[in-house]
Amino acid sequence: EDSEPLTEFSIAEELRAFRAKQRGFIEPSFPTIAGEGPNGAIIHYRPERDACNAITPDSMLLLDSGGQYDCGTTDVTRTVHFGEPSAFQKECYTRVLKGHIALATLVFPEGITGFMIDSFARSSLWRAGLDYRHGTGHGVGAGLNVHEGPCGISTRHRGNTEGLKKGMVLSNEPGYYEDNAFGIRIENLVHIEEDKAEGFGGKQFLKFTDLTMVPIQKKLIAAALLTQEEQKWLDGYHAEVWETLAPRIQDPGTKAWLKKACFD
Repeated sequence: EDSEPLTEFSIAEELRAFRAKQRGFIEPSFPTIAGEGPNGAIIHYRPERDACNAITPDSMLLLDSGGQYDCGTTDVTRTVHFGEPSAFQKECYTRVLKGHIALATLVFPEGITGFMIDSFARSSLWRAGLDYRHGTGHGVGAGLNVHEGPCGISTRHRGNTEGLKKGMVLSNEPGYYEDNAFGIRIENLVHIEEDKAEGFGGKQFLKFTDLTMVPIQKKLIAAALLTQEEQKWLDGYHAEVWETLAPRIQDPGTKAWLKKACFD
C-alpha cells in the first residue's frame, strides 16, 4: 500500500505521539527540530506542515527533541543518515563525536566553570579548521526550563561563571553545520557526580555521567579517526544503552533494532 511520504514535520508529530504514550508525559520541552539536509544546518530550525523537506533514501537528518514529564525534563539530539554518507560527512560527524566523548570522559575539580572546559569539545574540530556557532552545553531544569541557568558550557565567559557542582544536570552537545548542506549534533544530558572524594589541595574532583540512553549511529563514524579509548567509551555506552532499555521493550522488532544499533 502507498503511504504518506515521511517529512520533517511528520517525524516531529510522530515523536510527540510516542512521548505522549509514556507515563508522566506533560508536553514537549521545546518545539522539535527535525532538519533534513540543508535544514539541519539551521541551528534552531522548526519544520512547518506545508513548508518542510521530505525524507529520501539519501537524506541526512538532525533530530533534536525533548519532553516535560512529572519527574523531569529531557533534551536529546541524534543525527542519522538514511543512505551512504560521504567521506566528509563521516569525518565531520566523527570529529563531533570525539568532542562529545572528550567531555563525557572529563574529570575536573569542583567549582571550575563551563567556560574553562568548552574547548575540550571543540578541539578535534579545530584541528580540521572546523567549529560550531553555539554553546556546548546548557543547564537543564527538573520539570522546568529546558535551558536553565546558572551553569553552562560555552566559549562565552558571560553567563558561564557559575562553578560546576555535584548534582547539576547539563547537556553535552557539540555539533558541526555545513551551510546549505547538512547539520550534525550529538546531544546527551549528563549528571555531575563525584569522581574522587579528595584530590590535589583537598579539592573534590567530579565527572559527567550520561542520563540519555539513545544509540549513536555507527554508519556515520570514520572508525580510523577514533582512538582505542574513544572506541572503548562508545562500546561501553552502547552496552549501557542496551542493558538499560532492552528489559523495558516488549516489541520484538523494536528490540531487534536496538540490538543491531548497539552491537552491529
